[in-house]
Amino acid sequence: MTVATAPDAIRPVRWPCPGGGDQGDWALAADRGRPHRILIVPPLFDEMNRCRHMLVDLMRRLDAAGIDSLLPDLPGCGESLQDFADQSLGAWRGAMAAAARHFAATHALSLRGGALVVPTVLPGWTLEPSGGHAILRTMLRAASMAARAAGQPQTTAQLLEAGRERGLELAGYPCSAALIAGLHGAEPANEGHAVLALSDLGQPAPWLRSEPAPAPALAEALARTLADRLAA
Repeated sequence: MTVATAPDAIRPVRWPCPGGGDQGDWALAADRGRPHRILIVPPLFDEMNRCRHMLVDLMRRLDAAGIDSLLPDLPGCGESLQDFADQSLGAWRGAMAAAARHFAATHALSLRGGALVVPTVLPGWTLEPSGGHAILRTMLRAASMAARAAGQPQTTAQLLEAGRERGLELAGYPCSAALIAGLHGAEPANEGHAVLALSDLGQPAPWLRSEPAPAPALAEALARTLADRLAA
């Protein structure tokens, strides 16, 4: 089954995200009040930016298949008005749980590091889940290489220790000590969530690209898989 697109399905909405104050925060919604409503929890850090276009494409395809979808920004990310430096895994988990309640989500789809903060009370799926240690290790290696190039060599272990004590800028993100400590031991919350693999979908990973780019074939494969599983 090929899932067609519905170009005008998606609109930005404000919702009362914890920590967002009177204005709340933003989410994208393809919401027609239908029985199946999927909360999409994006990847973390730069992987989120590389997957954004694909996720919006996915929402359009889900809409055409008769499925509502909601894509909230993690606090401090995207169009969120909150400060990234104030965030932690606990804050992101609380925000996604609140989004699930506010939008009356029936299922959840998380990608990569999004599996660390997805609401476990919802059934659903996770695409190529990534542990917090793996995410942190990649960013710490890049920071160590940058420090060495600047003539101030620091090992990843030294950077981790400093980050857990007082926070650290990693990949351009001002990570709090709480966020770094939380990532260090975090594992994907896969209870009740079926793990989806790119090899099963027959598509490459958009988060590995050097620049954000569309991935229509992956959006199509994901939409078809989710629609088929919900129908079953």
